[in-house]
Amino acid sequence: MIIFIFYLYMSMAWVCHNVEVLCVAQEDGSLHFRHCPVFPQELADQLLHRMADEGVLNDRTVGIFQNLEHLRLRRAFIQSSQLSAEAFRLSLCPHKLQELNASHIHSSITISDVLRSLASNKLCRQCLQTLLMDGLRLYGEAGEESLQASFNMLRGLKKLSLAWTDLDDRGLEDICAIPMLESLDVSGTNITDLTPLLNCQSRLLSLTAHGLQKLEMPTSSFILVLSKLHLLRHLDISNDRLVMDRDNLQLLERPGILPQLVSLDVSGWRGVSDAAIQASVEDRPGLRFIGLLGTAAGGSELLRGDGHLKVAGESSLTQLCEALRRYSDRESFIREVLAHLYSHTSDMEEPQPHILKLVLAGMRHHTDSLHVQLVASACVFNLTVQELVLGMPLRLLGNVVQQLLAAMKNFPNHEQLQKNCLLTLCSDHILQVVPFDRSVHTHFLSALVTVHCWSGLTKRLSHTSLQLSTEEIAELGAEAFIMKQLLSIVQQKASLGVVDSTLKFALSALWNLTDETPTACRHFIQCQGIELYMELLESYYSESSIQQKLLGLLVNVFYVLYAKCILLHRSLSLSLSFRTFQPFYPLLHISQCSGVQLWALWAIQFVCRQNAPQYCNVLQSEGGTDILRVLSSHPDTHSDVKNLTENILKILERNVHPTSSGTKCANIISVS
Repeated sequence: MIIFIFYLYMSMAWVCHNVEVLCVAQEDGSLHFRHCPVFPQELADQLLHRMADEGVLNDRTVGIFQNLEHLRLRRAFIQSSQLSAEAFRLSLCPHKLQELNASHIHSSITISDVLRSLASNKLCRQCLQTLLMDGLRLYGEAGEESLQASFNMLRGLKKLSLAWTDLDDRGLEDICAIPMLESLDVSGTNITDLTPLLNCQSRLLSLTAHGLQKLEMPTSSFILVLSKLHLLRHLDISNDRLVMDRDNLQLLERPGILPQLVSLDVSGWRGVSDAAIQASVEDRPGLRFIGLLGTAAGGSELLRGDGHLKVAGESSLTQLCEALRRYSDRESFIREVLAHLYSHTSDMEEPQPHILKLVLAGMRHHTDSLHVQLVASACVFNLTVQELVLGMPLRLLGNVVQQLLAAMKNFPNHEQLQKNCLLTLCSDHILQVVPFDRSVHTHFLSALVTVHCWSGLTKRLSHTSLQLSTEEIAELGAEAFIMKQLLSIVQQKASLGVVDSTLKFALSALWNLTDETPTACRHFIQCQGIELYMELLESYYSESSIQQKLLGLLVNVFYVLYAKCILLHRSLSLSLSFRTFQPFYPLLHISQCSGVQLWALWAIQFVCRQNAPQYCNVLQSEGGTDILRVLSSHPDTHSDVKNLTENILKILERNVHPTSSGTKCANIISVS
């Protein structure tokens, strides 16, 4: 069964990312499957959900669901998709929908549009039971002051969520006329008065009213309305800006109010005491959850959260974990939870993967919040430091690493966040074992080495570059500033005559970055790297470990330049051909060491002997002849170099044909 579910999951992913290939476009631009079997209803729901999750659900692709005979929907999940009101109406509203999650759609679609479209289908009006539209605007065009369809037209609706919308008092009155409404979320809306809730007191079982900052009701009226909702089992009236007064405490202390409550959330009610909470809990024996974050309550034995009563608070690690679970989508609360969690995790002795997973969820919910990412990254370090990281699942660590890299990308100029993330990313276990995009990690390390030269970053750059593919190293080597900074570090250390870990790791990083990477080798030469390395070979002649790294890079440079200039082609003679000698000319400069010059001259002589007419003309047309003459006549030129140079010049004298050189060179020169 597990294998079947896995293959089904993978098949869904394949369909999502190949939907354009599997479909034909209609006149209106929407897509229809070329061949479509009859999908089981649950499978059709899953396909829509997966398309939304994968980010491929839009006005074109949603067209496949216009085929009601083969794709029948009941539970439509389109959260965070890119759907227009028209595409939503044409493709989804003809279905007999029972549930719809249209929260945070990234388009101009409004609550009014959704209601009007749903109301156009009698089956939706009667059968829709769950409707989530968090984060949408109530009205669309300027001047629209009323809904184009009424909430109470959805006669079968039982659960409605409009959190963080611009819902107002008039909209609440309309909602409270829905005949079967049992669950309502109006968190963060513009509601000023909750009195309309009395119209559904005989059926409302769950009310979430978190963060109602514009509420203008007198405390007595607020308590009165809530006290009359006798059937409530779930009540969330948390508020991160509420300062308690004596009247508010009546809700907790007065016996007999809301006796059916199973969960009560008053997080953010500043000034609530353990005594008031304990009285409230004892008066409601069925209570299974209470939210106390930011209240200063929760320290009593009854509220520890270890038993049947779960507590979201700050007095213990158990309470903090519950708060992470409950409040992952509430930025102000998650910030407070993470701040307390940091101090609770500073001396962990055992791995806690379940806590790390909760922290990761909070980071993912608030990728644009610097405060959340900053504190969460510090918590991640506490949870993965030293041996603790060994007890974490690799997949979880991989997800954490990707999130840390995303945070570094989103806030590149915040030094403390960068440090927090790198403290975790520089773990040897993570670098060696955890699967993640090391090229991205290395880019960040390189940039930070350039800007900050923090201790240990050069070491990590060396280690991570070892694990990159040739393509990834080539991409990294294209950044000239990385080469400049690493060479600068080497030069600084060499000027002091020291041999330390920073020098060794910088040399290793340079060695790794130039491995089969022509661009990096070119940057190395342009930054006078060869001259510097020649000096280092003399300065560190007795340091075998340094010599190895120096010579290893020089071999990389010479090999890459040679390979880059050679065009392997299958001709009748199966010979080797140079495109150009341009990469060799810097190696023939008077300032280069004789070993470098000899290597370049040997390569030129080899191909000139192989095909003298062709390559002599290349040398002539590119100005190589003049470079050779300067090298031959200079008094500091080594005798072996001078002899080899003169041999090439003799070959040139015998074989240059000026009249035809232009044509031949045009055919063979290809400077890359």
